[in-house]
Amino acid sequence: MKSALFSFTLLCFAIPSLAQDKLAFKIFDDKGKEVSYEKMIKKVAAKDVFFFGELHNNPIAHWLQLEMTQDLYKLRDGQIILGAEMFERDNQLLMNEYLNGMISEKNFEDEARLWPNYQTDYKPLVEFAKANELFFAATNIPRRYASLVFAEGIEKLMDLEEDAKRYVAPLPIEIDLELPAYKDMLSMMASHTEGNVKFPQAQAIKDATMAYSIVEHMKDGQQFIHYNGSYHSDRYQGIIWYLNKYDSKLSVATVKTIEQEDISELQEEMAGTADYIIVIPANMTKTY
Repeated sequence: MKSALFSFTLLCFAIPSLAQDKLAFKIFDDKGKEVSYEKMIKKVAAKDVFFFGELHNNPIAHWLQLEMTQDLYKLRDGQIILGAEMFERDNQLLMNEYLNGMISEKNFEDEARLWPNYQTDYKPLVEFAKANELFFAATNIPRRYASLVFAEGIEKLMDLEEDAKRYVAPLPIEIDLELPAYKDMLSMMASHTEGNVKFPQAQAIKDATMAYSIVEHMKDGQQFIHYNGSYHSDRYQGIIWYLNKYDSKLSVATVKTIEQEDISELQEEMAGTADYIIVIPANMTKTY
């Protein structure tokens, strides 16, 4: 009897620690203060351009992308444009044809050089655009040209034919290798004396092309929602640095997704990296 009572007492002490809510994410502002989804979405809805910086293989990030897109569609009375790093500019015609019902789903998916996780992570966004007759911009530079920069340097793009240059930001582009985002890349490549500068150059031509694509497709009264890896919009650099070059009048909101072992508070070094930081448990299931 005493043994049973002792076991019951231990169980009572253990239950409070086990009974805490199992949260899939928390939202913090740029100063590290926890905020509600409602506050975040209302602030984001007021801006011209919204960058959702994702973790490519995180299911919560992708679910929230769709949820925020649906809510922003309502808050902006349907006046939104979608765009993404995951689709390349030379596939814009394919995207348009699919959204307009000119080609089949199979033709689109067979020909558009889609990311391996398209079916689970990006198709819901494309289908939302199709269902609501929204424009979806393929904003990124064709990967063959980014690979060319990484192999031979940014100057090599000047040798492209004029037709090819339509898929790249206007050349030549300015690259500030003192920006922390690109300096970090240089540090990563420090041991490669031959091509270390080409690494941030390849990143910069992606950032510049995505920024140029956003400005190219912007329309008065509409909000542009852009999905990209967090690194492309962290600390308001990357795409945003180029966006300010192309059109400094556009107002911007950023969301960044990160993983932490403990999501009860934001890690100090993450403060200021975005307007809102969505923190997700590090043991969250991955989409690939």
